[in-house]
Amino acid sequence: MPQQSPIRLIVGLGNPGDKYALTRHNAGFHFADALADRYRGTFRPEKRFFGDACRIDIGAEQCHLLKPMTYMNRSGQSVAAICNFYKLQPAEVLVVHDELDLPPGVIKLKKGGGHGGHNGLRDIHKAIGADYHRLRVGIGHPGDRNLVVDYVLKRPSREEDALMREAIERGIEEIPVIIGGDLQKAMNRLH
Repeated sequence: MPQQSPIRLIVGLGNPGDKYALTRHNAGFHFADALADRYRGTFRPEKRFFGDACRIDIGAEQCHLLKPMTYMNRSGQSVAAICNFYKLQPAEVLVVHDELDLPPGVIKLKKGGGHGGHNGLRDIHKAIGADYHRLRVGIGHPGDRNLVVDYVLKRPSREEDALMREAIERGIEEIPVIIGGDLQKAMNRLH
């Protein structure tokens, strides 16, 4: 994979409110919060973006962070609003989300592809297309698709939570490489 466009927007997916704060589905929010802490960014409500946003400086690069406050299944509304405002292309966007198909402790980077039934990704696909990057934070699978909704909206066990947080930390370590556009290097190190 050749050098890519720099990533100018990182979107962490989750659901707003205390009820959802510690659930598996909020892995993207956890990532965005940890990244903002690392680079001294402060999220503020941005009505025009239907979410909480901030800007961080990573070396010489500037990057916007967004946590949509629309609930998961309307994430595309928030992502489209900020992309339109800053004239961002999908290739400049990295969406961080929970991933059922990966076990806790695994984090993988990919570009494009299907939404895999993830309601946040499904809505983003509708809003900006599928040509954005994803950082997939493994949360594991309950083993039966009928149990998925309940599973993602519950807190992980202490062991799973520790593994997810370690994976998030590994992802954050790669952010300077990712926003610089060398996604292949980051992929090689994460996988």
